[in-house]
Amino acid sequence: MLLERITQAFGVSGYEKEVREIIREEVKPYADEITVDALGNLIVYKKGTGENKKKIMAAAHMDEIGFQVIKIEDKGLLKVRGLGGIPVQAAPMSRVKFRNGTVGIISSTSKIEDVKTDITKLYIDIGAKSKDEAVKHVKVGDVAAYVGDYVELKDNNITSKAIDDRIGCYIMIEALKKIENPYNDIYFVFTVQEEVGLRGAAVAANRISPDIGIAVDVTVAHDFPNSGEGSNTLGGGTAVKISDASVICDEYLVEEMIKCCEENEIKYQRDVIYAGGTDAGAINRSNFGVRAAGISVATRYVHGPNCVVSMDDVNASVELLSKFVNRVFDFE
Repeated sequence: MLLERITQAFGVSGYEKEVREIIREEVKPYADEITVDALGNLIVYKKGTGENKKKIMAAAHMDEIGFQVIKIEDKGLLKVRGLGGIPVQAAPMSRVKFRNGTVGIISSTSKIEDVKTDITKLYIDIGAKSKDEAVKHVKVGDVAAYVGDYVELKDNNITSKAIDDRIGCYIMIEALKKIENPYNDIYFVFTVQEEVGLRGAAVAANRISPDIGIAVDVTVAHDFPNSGEGSNTLGGGTAVKISDASVICDEYLVEEMIKCCEENEIKYQRDVIYAGGTDAGAINRSNFGVRAAGISVATRYVHGPNCVVSMDDVNASVELLSKFVNRVFDFE
């Protein structure tokens, strides 16, 4: 199953090669051109045929948050830094896996309630009794990702690691399969290093110089205890982004996206969140400015090893993306 394969693939920020190869093979039959740039972005181009076509860049990031070894201590414990936004207090007792298959457990040098946001208090235990034993398996600079199996839950929900943002990658792949003769020139960009500063999207947007940018990503769900203030719910439909900490979406594009949902009977919800951002922020500020929008999936337990999403929302997002990029856009 494609979604299981891409969520379970290893792809910490800066180390996305395994994910990219899976996606590249999957999209080959549907692309007019495929390019991998110097940073590792996978750019999939579909030529448009419309008289007044626009250049549309849709972006979903391949990378997941992870840990990088900065020191191996005498007792064989690994001190790490975060690659991306690690919810530090929730990390202890989670399993992680290095690219060579070595598995470890995250723990802390102090009581969990004292860890707060201080990642320097975390370490990874791979079971080695000494530094000499540990370096046989792990080196300084090696990276690890959470272990989180792909599991189907009740009510058409699923859980896995790396839902952020392999779910966006999945949505773009499935949307591409539905698009045969697009009106607009479409660039589906599977970006790198989003979790460490939207780096891949910035480079790709400068290369493509799109008229419209769309980030396809997760958003925070607000329908479980201690989830924070907001309106996003699992099963509430595809989430049409209005704003987050990185972008205020173009008003015209938001209106067009909502029209697209209503015209095609796609269930949707309006997405506004306090914090966090997506590749839309980087695309929006690229070149001399790009109109930006977002298609999101409400997600529980973001940046953890067991994110939860509704496949109903995912399928609605596939429908929206495949139809939205085929619209005729008339800017003022």
